[in-house]
Amino acid sequence: MTDQNHIHLSDIQLIDLIIKEKKTGLFEILYRRYHKKVRDKCCSILKDRDMAEEFTLEIFSRVYEKMESFRKDASFSSWLYAITYNHCIEYLRHKKDLHYPDWNRENLLPDVIDDISEENMADIKYERLQKVLDMIHPEEKALLLMKYQDNIPVKLIMSTFRISESAAKMRIKRARNRVQHMYNQLYKD
Repeated sequence: MTDQNHIHLSDIQLIDLIIKEKKTGLFEILYRRYHKKVRDKCCSILKDRDMAEEFTLEIFSRVYEKMESFRKDASFSSWLYAITYNHCIEYLRHKKDLHYPDWNRENLLPDVIDDISEENMADIKYERLQKVLDMIHPEEKALLLMKYQDNIPVKLIMSTFRISESAAKMRIKRARNRVQHMYNQLYKD
């Protein structure tokens, strides 16, 4: 089989060939499949295109090194995106001193919001939502993107942020409520 024939293999099939048959050159197929998405996720969190490109290379290097630890209980893309978010959040925590628990205490939500109704969500406009997402803490943004954009399972979110399941669910709910509250405050139509 040539590399051209491998392009049509699933992620899992490629990973199996890379690990079991030591066909390390096939990692480039996974890289090409996911490079742009990983770079865009990095850029969304870091707000720096050059740094996002550098982080993308680091993330793929890390993924390659950890390939054998991929357990296949989630999709490869979910696992890759969890590593992506974790890498970016760790950078922000350490380099930018953006520790979420401290930030959350300083930015308390009013108790008026309990849950978001489906009809309220239907009225949200994408461009406005993007602006609000850029205003919240990067960890909250990452949580929401992981859950609602990338459909990453809560168990993988838990391990990415090193928190319990109840903490993950609570943080997702709090982030969702914060976005709804800020959206309503900014865009009272």
